[in-house]
Amino acid sequence: MTSISEPQVDDLDLLLDIFPQRLSSYLNASPQLAHLIEIVMDLGRPAEVRFSNMVHRLKDLGTITAEDLVHTVNKIGDMNTDNRAGIERTLHRISAIKNRKGLVIGLTCRVGRAVEGTVEIIRDIIESGQNCLFLGPPGIGKTTILRETARILAEHKRVVVVDTSNEIAGDGDIAHPGIGDARRMQVPSPDRQHAVMIEAVENHMPEVIVVDEIGTEQETKAARTIAERGVQLVATAHGHDLGNLIKNPALSNLVGGVQTVIIGDEEAKFRGSSKSVLERKSLPTFDVVIEIKSRDVFAIHNPVAAHVDGILRNDRLEPEMRTRQEDGDVEIQQGNVGEALDEREQMSAETIRIFPFGISVTVLASAIHALDVPALIARDIGSADMVLSLKSKSGHKSKVSQILQGRNIPLHLISSPSDCVTFLRHEFNLSQSDEELEQEAKREAVHACKLAIDESRIVELSPRDRDLRRLQHRISFDSGLNSMSVGEDPTRRIRIYPRGE
Repeated sequence: MTSISEPQVDDLDLLLDIFPQRLSSYLNASPQLAHLIEIVMDLGRPAEVRFSNMVHRLKDLGTITAEDLVHTVNKIGDMNTDNRAGIERTLHRISAIKNRKGLVIGLTCRVGRAVEGTVEIIRDIIESGQNCLFLGPPGIGKTTILRETARILAEHKRVVVVDTSNEIAGDGDIAHPGIGDARRMQVPSPDRQHAVMIEAVENHMPEVIVVDEIGTEQETKAARTIAERGVQLVATAHGHDLGNLIKNPALSNLVGGVQTVIIGDEEAKFRGSSKSVLERKSLPTFDVVIEIKSRDVFAIHNPVAAHVDGILRNDRLEPEMRTRQEDGDVEIQQGNVGEALDEREQMSAETIRIFPFGISVTVLASAIHALDVPALIARDIGSADMVLSLKSKSGHKSKVSQILQGRNIPLHLISSPSDCVTFLRHEFNLSQSDEELEQEAKREAVHACKLAIDESRIVELSPRDRDLRRLQHRISFDSGLNSMSVGEDPTRRIRIYPRGE
């Protein structure tokens, strides 16, 4: 795995040249210059210089004057409507604070660098063609990742960068080489970003759109339009994690949106929840959400639909974690989507939690008891390893399919409740010698008789051949209970009645 290289181009001399002489001289002499991140100049205060590992307030250089600010502003490009400017053909960003008269009284000057290797840790994802959304707080490196993403994808695809405030490809009409062969469309003002996103798709036939800081409802709609047209979308948004994004009214539609629905009693029992629940409204615009925890640590929610559903149902899935080591190698810790698959490969040797949907709990419990297998009845979907239901209740639009959408829980189907024993026998790879079948039939009948007596209700057993049914009838008679055979072979079985019936 390739490690992050040193900055190829940072044009730091061009940035230092815009400052007053005393400030640029201090910075040029600093041994920490390679780690410079930001310079803050506020009227009437000492300049503040922020390095990656420390912050210095330069009291020895005096306070910033109005003349210092004018000197700096005169050496940069024009301010956009968002009070941001740059230095032509560089990635540096200068943001202004103005007073009520429109005069600049403060500047935040951020160093921009093109760094290769930043996306190697997730290169397989961005080259997969999936729509990717990067999340992270300001200053963590989202724009740097977008720039490198544009460069890599432009090596073999038509890429258009929608560049608001020239954040990604720098100031001026000629794009910075950090975006490689990608084309750049400048956005005249932040409130026009959504329109330029659509214009890029309609006019320039891109295969990939790269855009920074989706933050409004209009931009969210534009993103969905782009995705629906089959164009890969790579973008960023502010937020520490996926949970923040879901709660953001303007941005939640990027991951499918949220709605409150009222569900029936049966479904509420299935979910283990109240009847008023939160659900995802639609398919997410983005297939993958990548949280940037630090320059070397990424949390990957893939597929994001499953992770959103998990959060809404208080059954959160753990994301895949990727960490870049000092030697450039990447450590990958699978989330529990992958873990669940690994665990189920070993189910035959472990206890399986089964949730019956449309099947009597008593019937399934009797089958488990009869076979003496390591299985339990799950009380709710959150604790289930699998769902067992009937073929008659399945289908693409069935209730059970809707409930399981986005969940990595296998659904198993049987023809009738009487097939529970057959299913369990197959699931646990049980042998079927005559002696074992007889012992199984005995255990099932004894358990069923106990239920009929204790709970005063009818209990139906699993299908058996004639000799085993005869054995179960005798156990029922010895318990003082009536029984009768019902159904036709091969599903003929006995039904045990409580006393008095």
